[in-house]
Amino acid sequence: MKKVKITVLKTTLYKELTAEYGAEGLGLCPMMKSGQVFYADYAKPEDFRDEAWKAIYQYVFALAHGTGNGVFYY
Repeated sequence: MKKVKITVLKTTLYKELTAEYGAEGLGLCPMMKSGQVFYADYAKPEDFRDEAWKAIYQYVFALAHGTGNGVFYY
């Protein structure tokens, strides 16, 4: 099984949507920084956000097993 490189390209916060629908005090994730790199196969990397992992783990698993072209944007 291959390791998959995961790079955080950018973090965003939509202030208008946060103000309208979010809880008070929401901000950018303090754990994910632009340029940060993680390596994974089937297990969530240490310090990787649970919700972000839930969104991409099936793609990481597939890439680790040799399917796909190796590029995925989330």
